[in-house]
Amino acid sequence: MQLLNEAIIRHGRLLGQDIIKVDSFLNHRVDTRLLAAMGHALADYFKASSPTVVLTVESSGIALAAMTAYALGGLPMVFAKKSVTVVQSDDMVYAPVYSFTHKNQNVIRVDKRYIEKESRVLIIDDFLADGQAAEGLLLLCQKLEAEVVGVGIAIEKDFMRGGRRLRENGVHLKSLAVILSVQDGVITLQND
Repeated sequence: MQLLNEAIIRHGRLLGQDIIKVDSFLNHRVDTRLLAAMGHALADYFKASSPTVVLTVESSGIALAAMTAYALGGLPMVFAKKSVTVVQSDDMVYAPVYSFTHKNQNVIRVDKRYIEKESRVLIIDDFLADGQAAEGLLLLCQKLEAEVVGVGIAIEKDFMRGGRRLRENGVHLKSLAVILSVQDGVITLQND
């Protein structure tokens, strides 16, 4: 997606050789026009799969997931929580997820009431690096007996193994921007 590629080049900041900081437009300060265009692009791509609910993980995928769910006709959007609360239901499903960005292990959880058995789930997230978040969300859907119709990603790091592994496992995956490499301070993106 050209608009997203331009934002990455213009505003993305490198931290080392594998972290691209895009919080100025994607997940801390949100460029709502860009996010709306991204949500519509993912909705257009996945609408033929007839999703009934959009799922993401707390917290940086929430804005894109909400925009995508809205663009799909106002579908419900659910986010897997990372922490336990006092009002949490006893009827939850859980999956372990290692955070590449935070370098820690989380247990994500979804209340069974919010994704019904046999739902058609579209998973949305901001980044795909090693695939841990997507795999955790896939596991939650399996436990919920829901069908995953696809995984939509804002930015995929092609130089890491996550996207390849998901595709090899038959996941219908769409990434709006694909970073091929980060070398000597230069981000190389796949053209649309």
